Amino acid sequence: MKFSEMKYERVELEAAKTRLTDLLNRFKAATTAEETFAVYKEDDEYSRYINSMIAISYIRHTINTKDEFYEKEVAHYDEITPQLSELWQEFTKAMLAHPFRKDMEAAWGNLMFVNAELSLKTFNPSIVEDLQEENKLSTEYEKLIASAEIDFDGKKLNLAGLDAYSEDTDRAMRKAAQEAQAAWYNSNAAKLDEIFDKLVKIRHRIAGKLGHDSFTQVGYYRMQRNCYDQEMVAKFRQGVVEHIVPLVHEMNKAQAARIGVADQKVYDLQLHYPDGNAKPQGTPEEIFAHGKKMYEELSPDTAEFMNFMLDSELFDVLTRPGKAAGGYCYGIQMHKAPFIFANFNGTADDIGVLTHEAGHAYADYASKDIYPSGLRNYSSDIAEIHSMAMEFLTWPWMAGFFGEENVDKYRNIHLAKSLAFIPYGVMVDEFQHHVYDKPNMTPAQRHELWKELEAKYRPWMDTDNIPFLSEGRIWQAKAHIYVRPFYYIDYCLAQIMALSFWAEAQTNHEDAWEKYKHLVSLAGTKTFVELIDITGMPSPFVPENIKKVTQAAAKWLS
Repeated sequence: MKFSEMKYERVELEAAKTRLTDLLNRFKAATTAEETFAVYKEDDEYSRYINSMIAISYIRHTINTKDEFYEKEVAHYDEITPQLSELWQEFTKAMLAHPFRKDMEAAWGNLMFVNAELSLKTFNPSIVEDLQEENKLSTEYEKLIASAEIDFDGKKLNLAGLDAYSEDTDRAMRKAAQEAQAAWYNSNAAKLDEIFDKLVKIRHRIAGKLGHDSFTQVGYYRMQRNCYDQEMVAKFRQGVVEHIVPLVHEMNKAQAARIGVADQKVYDLQLHYPDGNAKPQGTPEEIFAHGKKMYEELSPDTAEFMNFMLDSELFDVLTRPGKAAGGYCYGIQMHKAPFIFANFNGTADDIGVLTHEAGHAYADYASKDIYPSGLRNYSSDIAEIHSMAMEFLTWPWMAGFFGEENVDKYRNIHLAKSLAFIPYGVMVDEFQHHVYDKPNMTPAQRHELWKELEAKYRPWMDTDNIPFLSEGRIWQAKAHIYVRPFYYIDYCLAQIMALSFWAEAQTNHEDAWEKYKHLVSLAGTKTFVELIDITGMPSPFVPENIKKVTQAAAKWLS
């Protein structure tokens, strides 16, 4: 079934509550293991249906944020999802206390129950109105960002379209694009401050109602942190400061020399070569044709996956006015179909759609038949290994996108940007720890905090006194900080894992692919730490491992 043919129907609150309540009562009353499993399956299937309607409405809304119908549908789910969560939580409680829990654990393993216990710590009925308000504010932020229409270079561009100019070989053009982008954010600075301030205070209130002094621990529970804690994350951040920040600083100096700038500014950081970065060649249709060839040659599994995605029209990647910013992969559970959303802008990031987001989608597709759904719900640190490692495992096919004359340029930039991302990612993480541990900070104090962290993690950053950027507001362009608190450290942990896959693939691509495929096949049946052990990959929580993999990357880059 093509995405355009997928039927959408609104999930009405009362009907859903009636159905979920009936399933809950029958589940509690089950007198045999067989009956318990049967009712659980009914509940699983109905919940997949609800989540699929939410997914379809969200995808169609982000495809065109000006579509009033789907705008109202997203608002509807912002309103009712917290109330449905109350019933889902009751079902979770019943599962954990069920007389046949041992039978379920014997069939499905223990991890699903560990994660269920974590989920209970993120909700109680007293926070329903707070969750509704949190959802509305998150949607308000996303809609504000999507509303950007900026006149630049004779065109009307959204923020994603403007991003393409960050790689322009004309320094004046790069600076002008950066100033235009900053000016748009600056014109909305008060609103961005207001939305975030409300989000912090709502999340702090939620934490208090759940029995915590800070939202930070609730954020960890929400992110399904089932095998590491704040102390281990802090140790990881310190490893980044010691081993990656100095390397990236030296990389940036070399980059500045390469492109011929003596005073490197923020608008110079994305240009890596004086004649321009490697850019994909061909039309979107030609890019997808090579992407199809790449996945057909990588393995029989990826061949099947890619043909399914193309035949089902599960891509929307062309940027246009009114389309939401960014990119994502969203699984439509009842159709066993992952959808990829992105904004092509003519840069190498377009190929990232066919590798990063396709890594997410491949993992979703590969686990589509795992039952129950709880065993497919891997945490985001695992999910980001799927995506980031796929970026590196597809390196042998990059010449087909960039041409033989530019493929090494692409690989150099990809590896360098992957390393440079990590200090930024851990900075986002530390920023959020401070913000939620001190919820009464003013917006101005948060901006000062960001500038302090910039000095620690990105000492090379020079904003050239561009308003908005120089005021410590750069973080307001990152949707995750508003919408998905504490997600960003997962990218960083996964990036170290992806670099480990890259290092192994340099000597034995086949072995690296088999380890990756095994990791993906386990879906959510193991924790992040257990997957590292099972696949034999080095742990990012060991500073020496961070040092080794970054040294390998530095050697390759040199």
